[in-house]
Amino acid sequence: MIEVFALASSAFTHGGSIPEIYTGDGADISPPLEWTAPPAGTASLVLICEDPDAPVGNWIHWVVFDIPPDSTGLPEGVPPGTRYGASALQGLNSWGSCGYGGPAPPSGTHRYFFRLYALDCMLRIGARSTAEMVRRAMEGHVLASAELMGTYTRNR
Repeated sequence: MIEVFALASSAFTHGGSIPEIYTGDGADISPPLEWTAPPAGTASLVLICEDPDAPVGNWIHWVVFDIPPDSTGLPEGVPPGTRYGASALQGLNSWGSCGYGGPAPPSGTHRYFFRLYALDCMLRIGARSTAEMVRRAMEGHVLASAELMGTYTRNR
C-alpha cells in the first residue's frame, strides 16, 4: 500500500477561497493546517506559502522550517517571531518579518500555495532565513511534498 503525504486545512479546501480572517483584510492570522504522516526517514518538515500571481513576482507569505517530523499540523494563529515550538524556526517573508503575512492582493484573484516538504535532515540554518536560502539548503534532501492552494480576491 502506498502512503500519501497530504496537506489540508479545516478553514478552506484545495482551490477554495481563503477566509478573510486569514488575510491582510482580516485578523491576518495563519490558517490551521493539518497533514498526514510523512514518509519513513523524515527528519524534519518545511512549509512555504507563496503567491506566484504578485505583480512583483513570487511573493513569500510564510516560511517555517525544522518542524518536527512527528507533528501533524500547525494551529491557527501561529505567533510571529523566529521560533515556534521546541525546534521550528520561521524565516523571512517578503515583508521582511518572521512569521505569517496574509493575502492582500492589489487587484484580482491571487493563488496562494502552501507547500509542505518532508526532508531527510534538519536544515540547521539560521532563523530569519529567506525562502531561497531554505530551498537551497533543502536541495537533495526532499523525500516527499504536499500542496494546498487557496485563492483570495479583495472586495474593495
